[in-house]
Amino acid sequence: MTFDPNDTAAADSGIFGLPFNAENSLLQMIPVPWEVTTSYGDGASRGPRAILRASHQVDLFDLETGDVYKNGYYMIDPPEQIEAWNKEFKAKAQRVLESIEDGSIDNDKEALRLQDEINKKSEQVNQWVYEQAKRIQSESRFAAVIGGDHSTPYGLIRATAEKFDGNFGILHVDAHADLRDAYQGYRHSHASIMFNVMEELKPKALVQVGIRDFSPGEFEYIESNPRVHTFFDQVLKRRQHRGDSWQKICDDIVAKLPENVHISFDIDGLTPDLCPGTGTPVPGGLSFDQALTLFATVVESGRRIVSFDLNEVAEPEEPVSDWDGNVGARLLFKLCGWTLVSNGFNPSRGRDA
Repeated sequence: MTFDPNDTAAADSGIFGLPFNAENSLLQMIPVPWEVTTSYGDGASRGPRAILRASHQVDLFDLETGDVYKNGYYMIDPPEQIEAWNKEFKAKAQRVLESIEDGSIDNDKEALRLQDEINKKSEQVNQWVYEQAKRIQSESRFAAVIGGDHSTPYGLIRATAEKFDGNFGILHVDAHADLRDAYQGYRHSHASIMFNVMEELKPKALVQVGIRDFSPGEFEYIESNPRVHTFFDQVLKRRQHRGDSWQKICDDIVAKLPENVHISFDIDGLTPDLCPGTGTPVPGGLSFDQALTLFATVVESGRRIVSFDLNEVAEPEEPVSDWDGNVGARLLFKLCGWTLVSNGFNPSRGRDA
């Protein structure tokens, strides 16, 4: 069957309604429906499916990245085993959280046992993601993770760290610093992903943007680590109020990154009106256009996006709209396009706007 990008996407088609499969796609996405360590709202485990569904409404030609999608985007099937684990272990995590909240955790043997079980299962999920990412990268393709909570991309970042022998940096867009050590007793918590990455995977730089919710310990870690460059949301807003353009700010952000860049994008890095369903919303944040300008600045600087993740897109059990998935799908499309363009896959563009 001939694919026509002007037609309506078929209901059973792949990501963005594209006809590609694993063999003929240059960029492959790994959905990870896991949110066991979330500490407030839920729904992130349903994010990959929400993004897939909403992606069928995305028009494929883009003024900036043209039709680079013709190189092939493909999302592998959501793993049923991880979906089952998520349901089982989320119930166990709720039991642990109750013990933490009532102050009995230190003497609660059952809760401590469950905590250990969850840590082991989280490591198993990380290993699965790592193996998928290694396979994709070994085939000279680009890998991305679609979460799930923000703990899910660790395996991908590990694979990227190995592929580039540590010669890479992370552009981290988020409301939260995610630099806690074993938050709530979980070694691979959504709140400790960047701590684990910095301590275990050793990127050249962690460049954080939009951070506006963090603990005293996280602030101390930021201040004491020369490889961490945090552009706090409040400071960014003050710079804009005083007359700095967003482009000037993006130039300053990107200047802290090395040549090879992994983008880790938590949807709550955006303003809450763009992601009302996300589990831990915080006032402030980037607009959609500001995020897109930041992506473009990375690429226009000559840096390469070598992998990325998009996470914390959450969908309630009975969604009233596809807004969260829609915003997530459109961010995802831009991340895919800029990844390929930054690696030399030139788009066929229309006239400049």
